[in-house]
Amino acid sequence: MPTFAYKARNSGGALVEGTLDGVASGAVADVLLGQGLTPVEIRETRGRGTKTSSGPAWPFRQKVGHVDLLLFSRQMHTLLKSGVPIMRALAGLQDAAINTEMKRVIGEVRESLESGRELSQALARHPRVFSPFYLSMVRVGEATGLLEEIFFLLFEHLEFERYMREQVRSALRYPMFVVLAMAAAIVIVNIWVIPAFARVFAGFGAELPLMTRALLGFSRFMVEYWPILLGGVIGVVAAFRAWVGTTAGRYTWDRFSLTIPIAGKILHKAALSRFARSFSLGIRSGVPVMQALSNSAHTVDNSYVSRCVEGMRENVERGESLLRAAIGSGIFTPVVLQMIAVGEESGAVDDMMNEIGDMYRQEVEYELKTLGQQIEPILIVLLGILVLILALGIFLPMWDLGKVALKR
Repeated sequence: MPTFAYKARNSGGALVEGTLDGVASGAVADVLLGQGLTPVEIRETRGRGTKTSSGPAWPFRQKVGHVDLLLFSRQMHTLLKSGVPIMRALAGLQDAAINTEMKRVIGEVRESLESGRELSQALARHPRVFSPFYLSMVRVGEATGLLEEIFFLLFEHLEFERYMREQVRSALRYPMFVVLAMAAAIVIVNIWVIPAFARVFAGFGAELPLMTRALLGFSRFMVEYWPILLGGVIGVVAAFRAWVGTTAGRYTWDRFSLTIPIAGKILHKAALSRFARSFSLGIRSGVPVMQALSNSAHTVDNSYVSRCVEGMRENVERGESLLRAAIGSGIFTPVVLQMIAVGEESGAVDDMMNEIGDMYRQEVEYELKTLGQQIEPILIVLLGILVLILALGIFLPMWDLGKVALKR
């Protein structure tokens, strides 16, 4: 019988790790759910590959994307609100699903419900598709009888996440195009243009300026050793991706990314906006504060901010107020801390956190709209430096050599 290593969270939101023997990862998930634990990750410790309750990751299998989950939440809300029984709703969604992997997941959820499991338990068998935050919200909907409203709140939350990602991609599209164009221009100039000038300079037999010699040397290196350069670039990218794939590397990079000029403040505000909205959603739905903090930590998409939020949860668990825990995290501005204080005093933490989320979102939207204007001066300066180097290194020597030739 294979052994599976698991990560799960208890009712208080604390992370629990261990190993269990089982015939399959789904059986291990059932055991964990029976113990009151929500599976986060289940993988086989022996054998090749990693298996989870969502099945093996075949190379050509479709992935369940963010849009698939968004549509699933919206359609479930509409069907349940219309009075359609949940089994019929899932059957209809399975037949209408375009993504084959999502169709398979919905089918397995139906089978789990037919065997007597609750919806949250059936969804928990697929931790790659449904996050702990999603599962906790569904569990609250089952307990309160407001499952259709919970699915609508989840749809709004996922729609907000999608909007934020699209805004970031849209804002970075122009700067990335300019940077790539500059990189391509540098490669073309060094491989084809400068070597042509090098032959002209060699014909004069005169001593060249330092800048020109440096450009010719770098161009010669690129022409002769371009496979090494290409391999080095690929190696650096692969090493960076592997490093970011580790827990320590991801934490270090996410913390550093918040200090990057211009982009850092946008990433910081976007992460805090996600946290505030998800925390407000959890509190408003009846989730305990500690569990809401733990669930919200999974939605910020930044391991450094996530760890700070987990630290807030630990401080609240030790008896501190939410305000003191927020101050100790060091990630909130004084204005936000003041709003949290007012929310605790008035008993309307959920409303205040929702306002904080909206405030951060508006700031992120403004920053993204003006991102091109903020980056444009930097790109112009870099382009000017590139042109200046080429002018000093190539055209100035030709001008000097031309004057020498005229004197002769």
